[in-house]
Amino acid sequence: MTFPIDAVRARFPALDPHGLERAFFDAPGGTQVCEPAIERMAAHLRDGTANSGGAFATSRVTDALSAQAHAAIADLLGGRAEEIAFGPNMTSLTLAASRALARDWTQGDNLILTRLDHDANVAPWLEAAADKAVEVRWLDFSPETGLLDYDALPGLIDARTRVVAVGAASNALGTLNNVPAIVSVARARWEALVYVDAVQSVPHVVTDVAALGCDFLACSPYKFFGPHQGVLWGRAEAWERLRAYKVRPAGNRGGHRLETGTPSFEGQAGVLGTVEYLDWLGGETAPQASSRRARLIAAMEASTAYERGLGERLLAGLAEIEGLRLYGPPTMDGRVPTFAFTLAGHRPDAVAAHLAQRHLFAWSGHFYAVEVIRRLGLEEAGGLVRVGLCHYSAAHEIERLIAALKEL
Repeated sequence: MTFPIDAVRARFPALDPHGLERAFFDAPGGTQVCEPAIERMAAHLRDGTANSGGAFATSRVTDALSAQAHAAIADLLGGRAEEIAFGPNMTSLTLAASRALARDWTQGDNLILTRLDHDANVAPWLEAAADKAVEVRWLDFSPETGLLDYDALPGLIDARTRVVAVGAASNALGTLNNVPAIVSVARARWEALVYVDAVQSVPHVVTDVAALGCDFLACSPYKFFGPHQGVLWGRAEAWERLRAYKVRPAGNRGGHRLETGTPSFEGQAGVLGTVEYLDWLGGETAPQASSRRARLIAAMEASTAYERGLGERLLAGLAEIEGLRLYGPPTMDGRVPTFAFTLAGHRPDAVAAHLAQRHLFAWSGHFYAVEVIRRLGLEEAGGLVRVGLCHYSAAHEIERLIAALKEL
């Protein structure tokens, strides 16, 4: 069926405020928030918040809300509620997880990182490796195609490899990585844990942790229409291998072991509202879907198809601009709708400023993808211009973007 773009956009209050004609191409850095998430957060704060574990009414409501949020995000990822940890953001959760896992590392062990990842899935492991005198091995990518060098991976992994950290999708180039293939190599002869940064993939494709086969998967609800929160899913067996740094009264069951201290219950409420919004979208696109998980899959499948059409339109427009060089996959095959480019004769920050003057919001620089920019040799040039689409983007916004770029 036709994607219900008008109904979708109507559920995002920021998309048409006061006739300012703002067009948001900054989604890879954070999306706008859907109305159900805003309402859930406001309701929790308005109706009476409390800490967890009390016998009184507001505490019991908070406990129930938190349980619902864990179950909701588990349905989105294809896991179980007890496998979910909430935190302030993906970076903080990865720092905590890396420190906990490093407790058992010894000199002679090694880690595998990629040159394609956001620094949130690089720096925490580098810091832990330095503390434990553990070797870091790098999986490279092709600057021409934006694809990881999968053929090199078997030669990097051995019996002393403790973690393989990889992104599901590049926040800089948009490349979708073949996570099951990486897991297969890691499992073929050895028992390395596979830690996936799925921040850029969860907003755009169906996520199924069982199909991916990884041990941990981290994502950020503020990158898929919710509030500033972080989520870390882990297999039950993987959680048991993680001895978290935490206060003594904190729980030690599944993902709860990383939830030390009082969390943002209003943030969890917002995440619940976000999943409820995606549940609604799945009902709109697949009325026959009989469970929340089925409706969430339908919502993501419909979004993927819609975004593919928009992405093809954007790629065609970018190809018409003289002096523009696109980085990453040249088509919508094997990518999410995140596009990075340079424009001859113009620094990336100047291009972003030009767009901002026309109410077109896009990023420039390194986007915390430090290794990517270094590998491409673009540090001195100011990095890249990055524009991103998501399921609330509209075709007329793409036309405005292309026209603005052609002005340059």
